[in-house]
Amino acid sequence: MASFAHDFPFDPAYGRTLDDLRAVDAPPAPDGFAAFWRGRYEAARAVAAEPEIGPLEDERDGVRIHGVTYTSVGGVRLGGWLVLPAAGEPVGHGFVVGHGYGGRQEPGPDLPLPLPSAAAILPCVRGMGARGLVAGIPDEADRHVLHGIASRETYVIGDCAADLWCAASALQELFPGLAGAGRLGYLGESFGGGLGALALPWDERFGAAQLTVPTFGNHPLRLTLPCAGSGESVRRYHRGHPEAVDVLRYFDAATAAGFLERPTLVAAALFDPSVPPPGQFAVYNALAGERELLVLEAGHFEHAGLGQDVAALGAARRRFFGEWLGR
Repeated sequence: MASFAHDFPFDPAYGRTLDDLRAVDAPPAPDGFAAFWRGRYEAARAVAAEPEIGPLEDERDGVRIHGVTYTSVGGVRLGGWLVLPAAGEPVGHGFVVGHGYGGRQEPGPDLPLPLPSAAAILPCVRGMGARGLVAGIPDEADRHVLHGIASRETYVIGDCAADLWCAASALQELFPGLAGAGRLGYLGESFGGGLGALALPWDERFGAAQLTVPTFGNHPLRLTLPCAGSGESVRRYHRGHPEAVDVLRYFDAATAAGFLERPTLVAAALFDPSVPPPGQFAVYNALAGERELLVLEAGHFEHAGLGQDVAALGAARRRFFGEWLGR
């Protein structure tokens, strides 16, 4: 059981040992779960992403970084960054890189990419980050996570998953050599990890994924666990609107993981004040395909061993994608 000095009014390890966490299961899928998500995916695949590449913004870590925009469901135009090999060599691999709650204001720490000669799109999903702002959608995590929660059709999390699918379409439109099944990899942390678990089971274009401290796992359990992240906003809302659980059942990352058959590396933390570890491990435990677990001492928390966790994750990520996509 992880233990750190902290001033949170709750235990970010939630009293669980690693063995306890390895035993957390996923809620059963509600009626029509798979059909709901496949329908959302098919609608996203019908969208012409029409990506547009902006000027060069940076060059580092062996890559060139450009701004990029593309179209997602509902005709929403979103922005982000396009990462290309700096030497101009042919693109041999492709990645979609999701972000944490709060969005991204710059490409951030997701570079270098796990494989050489790779291109990646780092999208800002709707409502998140300066390049993802959309009128009417809150840009603060505590309000964003509640937007449209009255029904499964209007809940913003479903459209955010579609933004990832459309980002994949944009990457393949730019690089037709990446078209086809299993040609793309996915990286997502926290919010992006949960979105990845929701989006990837239905999209055959992805051959492997890495999810770091994924959120949205086992909502019934999450609703009982205080935290410092967006889940606390959902907990507060649920107290006044208990019917929200019926919508949340369709957006449970652990439930979706039961349909995810692509090789997946999950980095899950023993101690995390923002995304309760039981939910993170629920996602890993439910995975239906080849899976690999990297246990982190802590997530969303500065600690003495953070550098070691980051280094271990980087090495695991390179080896994992080298094994599954580097052939």
